[in-house]
Amino acid sequence: MYDKDSTKSTFNQLLEQISDQDFLKKLCKELDIDKYIKKLKADKLLALIALAQLRQSKGLREISSSLNDKDISKAVNLNSIDHSTISRRLATLPTQVLETLFMGLKNKCLAETGLNAANRFFGRLHLIDSSTISLCVTNYRWAEFRKTKAGIKVHLRLKIHDGGVIPDKMVMTPAKPADRTQMDAMVVVEENAINVFDRGYLDYKQFDYYCQEKIQFVTRLKENAIVEVMTELNVDPESPIKRDAIVFLGQNSQRMKHPVRLIESEDTEGNPIRIITNVTDLGAIELSDVYRHRWKIELFFKWIKQHLKVKHFYGTSDQAVENQLYIALITFCVLTRIKNENGYPGTLLELTRMLLACLHRPFVDFLARLLKPPKRSSRGRRTLNHTLVYEYTYQQVMIADLDFLYDSTYDPIIL
Repeated sequence: MYDKDSTKSTFNQLLEQISDQDFLKKLCKELDIDKYIKKLKADKLLALIALAQLRQSKGLREISSSLNDKDISKAVNLNSIDHSTISRRLATLPTQVLETLFMGLKNKCLAETGLNAANRFFGRLHLIDSSTISLCVTNYRWAEFRKTKAGIKVHLRLKIHDGGVIPDKMVMTPAKPADRTQMDAMVVVEENAINVFDRGYLDYKQFDYYCQEKIQFVTRLKENAIVEVMTELNVDPESPIKRDAIVFLGQNSQRMKHPVRLIESEDTEGNPIRIITNVTDLGAIELSDVYRHRWKIELFFKWIKQHLKVKHFYGTSDQAVENQLYIALITFCVLTRIKNENGYPGTLLELTRMLLACLHRPFVDFLARLLKPPKRSSRGRRTLNHTLVYEYTYQQVMIADLDFLYDSTYDPIIL
């Protein structure tokens, strides 16, 4: 993944991976993307926006001012650029370019984690969900869904692995259409693939089609759903599963033609959970665990919103917003590859902070810091017994034994 020249700065190495330069230049040449562009070519725009997201830059003027840093200017090979040029380029760069670049990086991540192997459990799971991002209705008229409010929905599909998640596909729409309108675009139809989504995608007619075409899914049933039980399956009374049954959903014209499996269990707070699925080769406990993995997509949305500036956009057109979302996913994939290839045991956020701290230092210095073993092992968080500490200190004072107060190694927790 990395260039053999370890004297390059961390920022240079990061930019090479984000833009995947040879691939991007070839793609731009095929599509004539940079044909009439003199300064802000696609790879430079990608570098500036990715850095702005990592550094949480507030606006285009701040991005433009970042080139006053000689190290950044040298790495991007750009002396200066006006904020209006960045805005215009972000709004006109074809989304197809960034989508193709994202798909390439995503496939590399999947290959490196071994998730392309269909026989692995994690390799079968595809998490599907959407997240709504509110926007100012004045600046984003194209995304209006109320008189005083605008917003978009980011529909996302993730694949999970032992160390985290990898984004697999993204579709951006205005916030108004329901989640289930994007089901066909997000659902994986491959053999053995299991699509996991929440109640926002509930559609009995679509579920019938999935059963007919052997497209597997796991989702949660709404509380007011009408259920016709056909067969009750055996359940271990000592397991967390309360019920396992074959049922039909709906009634009259809305009744499903194909039976599905209903599994009832409880969450960590004791609240009932009703899961429906057409997966037959997994046990009830395994399917319950499958649905619990869906929470990882919620954590992913939270991460990119907080740490990759996805709640605030640098452009106002739909194309500019979608381009920024793809750049965020590209950056996430590169950070994930750095973490996985170096076997870094910490969190992605800790890695990001170290990367920013070493941005202008040689890449080898960043790797050394990344893989540096801790100086000492933590004893964990300890609960302080205030009563015992007070009684011990009081006794020492009363017998005039005060030498311990001048001892720099004294620890009141160790008595």
